[in-house]
Amino acid sequence: MRTLTATVAVLALAATAVPAAAASQAGPPGTDGVWRVDGYGTVLVAGGGVLQEYQTTSVSCLKGDTSRRTGPGTYLTADGSVLTVRIQRDRNHALFAADSSVGHRQLRRLPALPADCARPASPDPRTAFDVFWQTFEENYPFFAAKGIDWHAVRDRYRPLVHRDTTKDQLFTILSRMVRPLYDAHVGVIDGHRRFAEVRPGTDIPSEELDAKVKNFIVARDLKDAAHRQDFGAGRITYADLPGDLGYLRISGFGGYAGENAPYTAEQAELDRALNTVLDARRTKRLKGLVIDLRVNGGGADSLGIRIARRLTDTPYTAYAKRARNDPADPDRHTRPEPVSVVPADAPRYTGPVALLTGGSTVSAGETFTQALIDRPARTVRIGQPTQGVFSDVLMRNLPDGLVFGLPDEEYLTRTGRTFDGTGIPPQLTEPVFTKEEFAKNRDSAFDRAVNLLSGRG
Repeated sequence: MRTLTATVAVLALAATAVPAAAASQAGPPGTDGVWRVDGYGTVLVAGGGVLQEYQTTSVSCLKGDTSRRTGPGTYLTADGSVLTVRIQRDRNHALFAADSSVGHRQLRRLPALPADCARPASPDPRTAFDVFWQTFEENYPFFAAKGIDWHAVRDRYRPLVHRDTTKDQLFTILSRMVRPLYDAHVGVIDGHRRFAEVRPGTDIPSEELDAKVKNFIVARDLKDAAHRQDFGAGRITYADLPGDLGYLRISGFGGYAGENAPYTAEQAELDRALNTVLDARRTKRLKGLVIDLRVNGGGADSLGIRIARRLTDTPYTAYAKRARNDPADPDRHTRPEPVSVVPADAPRYTGPVALLTGGSTVSAGETFTQALIDRPARTVRIGQPTQGVFSDVLMRNLPDGLVFGLPDEEYLTRTGRTFDGTGIPPQLTEPVFTKEEFAKNRDSAFDRAVNLLSGRG
């Protein structure tokens, strides 16, 4: 899963044309041809050395991202992710996956590209409005939970759009439409200008917030620590605390290997950090581990699962993932797909964990938090509820060049619960980086975690 900001990079893919023959024929037995994704409002066309995405609703079909073929059924995106299409039961069914995400998407072969996809979209701003509204109508899962009447929103804002509405004016209108969702995975993008709204009372992670918090933690919490090390461009910090405790801070699940680095490089840098931190000697010595996600901007869910694999000796299910898949019925979904945590073939720490979270724990930071809920060993969440956004971000283009994103998935616990909107609650509530905490040089959540793991409370 990517956050809205991280996913924007995918939109820079080159618009390589798919040969007409590949789009109009079912293709040979194999992965070439036209595929409808179950859910996600997407048609994929494989052929001519590329995988071409088409973004569909009942009123539109717009060309999306293009990925370059690197092998049979394997494609590379502009941001370095590897996509795979694999035949499943027969030539008419396949599975689609991205190495930076978790789970799969079901594909069904179509005889041809839908006719709407061959027609150019109208440049009329009212068309852009209709595509935007319809995309949310068919894919967004949380209108009822958030108390939003999306049809009333259309009735209010559609009359404000006319033939001469400028791109700037439309950006403002669309942003106003989705602001009441307070969903950090919903956004509108016009070049360098972006709109997104977080849950009230929380702060979105930023470089400035991350630097402020990290400096505070190093000066206060880690002043007596040993062997402090940074990894992954500073996004991973480890230190040994007194009393045979460890402290692991993760400010994101990506961005470890430099700008535009492929996912394989991100994974390699994470493994280097984990192999250094969780070596055989330390995993045997540690009596407790503090994992700090209080400022975490998200990234790749698969990297979170990779860390979870170093924290268990017993396989278990992290969560199950499903997507809305009926444009007319928000209560219908794809079959939930369990995502497993399998113990890594490397030294593992299986003792107590104190997990620190807050409102700036976002996206993949939250799916990692959820992945530890059923961890077989003791895990206690301390701090404040997470942000409340879990889904991969469905990125969409509009005919006038505006871009927007929205979620369409849910991540389920073993009892079928989701935490969208509210966030994952802590088991022990403590303030997190409030003005008072900073002013009094206090870190109540960290202190609570250390005392708990030390057996003092």
